[in-house]
Amino acid sequence: MFFFLLLLPSLAFSQIKPEEREEAVKIHRLIEQYSQARETRDTVLLKEILTEDADQLVSNGEWRNGIREAVDGMLRSSTANPGIRKLQVDKIKFLSDEIALVDCRYIITDPSGAERNLWSSFTVIFRKKSWKISAIRNMNPS
Repeated sequence: MFFFLLLLPSLAFSQIKPEEREEAVKIHRLIEQYSQARETRDTVLLKEILTEDADQLVSNGEWRNGIREAVDGMLRSSTANPGIRKLQVDKIKFLSDEIALVDCRYIITDPSGAERNLWSSFTVIFRKKSWKISAIRNMNPS
């Protein structure tokens, strides 16, 4: 964990007040867990870190509403678009003590080595003593 903290880009903390840093580290960990769950297709972990009413808008315009639809769609997407998914937190903006927006670079490297560069924005909320993902928006910059 200490090594992970050393690797956090300073840019991600640039808009964070000193009293928010501890929560920012927890949010980084949440995004790391999400990425890991997607890579390993760990539905148990996904259901643990998503809210029941989570929704997702993916880059092809598909809406996934509710945790079941989101998880099922994530599994379908990972199967249909194989590759290594990497999320890099770019910035965190706290809207309150219990709500934050997390902007990430989202890179998918397919088996041939070609990269697909996207953006992901996460709305995270503090619920039941931990941060959870409430909404995900994936964008394909043109």
